[in-house]
Amino acid sequence: MLVDMTSSARKLLDEVLALPEGERIEIASEILASVDGPPDADWEAAWSTELDRRADAARKRGEPASDWTAARARILANLGRP
Repeated sequence: MLVDMTSSARKLLDEVLALPEGERIEIASEILASVDGPPDADWEAAWSTELDRRADAARKRGEPASDWTAARARILANLGRP
């Protein structure tokens, strides 16, 4: 429970929570970015390298690729969301 929240912050939160999921995600992303500090210049290149490494490893194991719709559905199911 958010007991230290001001009434104006609570009102804003209630309004944000009433928005569609996509808009809530955008707002949450912007808020997180505002407290995350300066961007890491090497992050994107490092993450791209890691994704390539994981994809190559999966291909070598013969794992079939999933399309985004199926992968998203599995992720949401694991999180207990529809």
